[in-house]
Amino acid sequence: MYSLTCFKIFLVVHRQFALPVSSFILAFDHTGRQYSSPQELQKVALERYNKMKGNFPERLVSGSDDFTMFLWKPADDNNSKLMTGHQQLVNHVCFSPDGQWIASASFDKSVKLSNVTAGESITTFHGHVGPVYQMSWSADSRLLLSGNKDSTLKVWDIRT
Repeated sequence: MYSLTCFKIFLVVHRQFALPVSSFILAFDHTGRQYSSPQELQKVALERYNKMKGNFPERLVSGSDDFTMFLWKPADDNNSKLMTGHQQLVNHVCFSPDGQWIASASFDKSVKLSNVTAGESITTFHGHVGPVYQMSWSADSRLLLSGNKDSTLKVWDIRT
């Protein structure tokens, strides 16, 4: 996955006066390429986004302290799917790199794996002895790493 970050520099002359200096645009990506204008930077970012998105619709997922998640399709204003199953607040949600799965971590000491297309829970991983705080996917979407309150990590193979 590519990351592209853009920074604008502001020249502060006085604490009540900030002058934007538009000729200084710093952009950093994994290639080290320098961009000559904000328009070129936007074009490259849009090309990368469209390449990663492919033919799949854009989706967002949110986790809540009411134990639920919502799967949103921004292009379709009224189309959201309520996802339930956790017994305590949902602390972290993330899509797999291939875009097929959603993982959710909860204070109920579990990690849930859901299908993006259907928005349905596929399985629940149990084994943590405390609230699960964070997760991270392997680049091939095969392994899921979760970390909990007692600083232990678990690696889950989603194929099993």
